[in-house]
This record gives sequence, C-alpha cells and structure tokens, in this order.
Amino acid sequence: SFIKRYVHQFFSQSYRATIGVDFALKVLHWDQNTIIRLQLWDIAGQERFGNMTRVYYKEAVGAFIVFDVTRNATFDAVIKWKQDLDSKVQLPDGSPIPCILLANKCDQQKQGIVTTPEKMDEYVQENGFAGWFETSAKENINIEEAARALVNKILMNDKLVNSGDMMDNEKFAIAGGSTAGTAQSTSQAKKSTCSC
Repeated sequence: SFIKRYVHQFFSQSYRATIGVDFALKVLHWDQNTIIRLQLWDIAGQERFGNMTRVYYKEAVGAFIVFDVTRNATFDAVIKWKQDLDSKVQLPDGSPIPCILLANKCDQQKQGIVTTPEKMDEYVQENGFAGWFETSAKENINIEEAARALVNKILMNDKLVNSGDMMDNEKFAIAGGSTAGTAQSTSQAKKSTCSC
C-alpha cells in the first residue's frame, strides 16, 4: 500500500498482501537538470516467499523495509530483512546500500518499540539504517518525505562513487534492480555521467 500511495496517490481499504513481487515506476523531476526514474519493487514480507523474492533486490541501490506498527510480529522480521539485504547488496566500496525503516499505519494504535521514538532512533542507528519514518499509506503521512530521504541518500552515494576519488572499476551507474522489504529505488540523471 506504501507504493500504491506514493506512485498513484491511491489507497484502498481492500488492499491484499503482496504474493511474490509487484513492480511500479515513478518519474521524479528532481531539479532543473535531473530526472529520476524510481523502480519500486514491492516484495512479499511473508517468510514463505523469502527465498523466491530475495533474488529481486540483488541490484538495488536503496531500500525501504516496512513494518506494521499494530503488529509486533512484523517488527520482529525487520532485522532478518536488514541482515539479508546487507549480505546480498553492497555499494561498490563494500558498504551497505541506504535502507530506510518505515513504521507504517502510524495513524492507528501503536505497539512495541515504535511507541518510544528515542528507542527507535537507537535501534535504527545500531542496525545500520539510514533513517526511519512513521508513515501511513491510508492518511498519506510521511510518504513523500520518506521517499525523498531515500533518493537523497542514493544521490549522495552516486556523487561519492562517481567523483574522481575512486578507480573506474569501483564506480557504478545507477540503473535497474530491486530491493528488500518493500521498495527499490534507482535513478537516472540528465546531463550526468550516468550510463543508465
């Protein structure tokens, strides 16, 4: 539902959980010189689909991991997804791709750690997330902000990697791929060295 809200500005009460993988594309006019094409892969979070869906995020340059603040069991799976993501996807310098944790359904009664923002901040830092947001796909809370934060992190990595500080074989072009948890981001820039 996060991707449907972000890409189509649409929410449905009758949303069904993803079975396998779903895909969406969003084009952003970032600034006068930059167009970003986000490939968003919604990957089933249920364990029974884990082995099948993880292949889809091996080329990701950014990720969201989403949990439901009303169901503690979904939060318990967050660390497994993050560890799996970090073990399978790295930037050319070996560091993990930026991953933002989304505490979805923040418009409803919260359970567990998310009720204490300070503990969430600590959890996010300890586990190598690039940040976290309380979101609501239903009420359109922090959807754009979370996506913008992830794209910013991706672009910062692209500038670092494609600056003159790295050898050519260590550079990367932001192009296709996929992600863990819920969404994957790739970008394409006009007037850049990006070979997308």
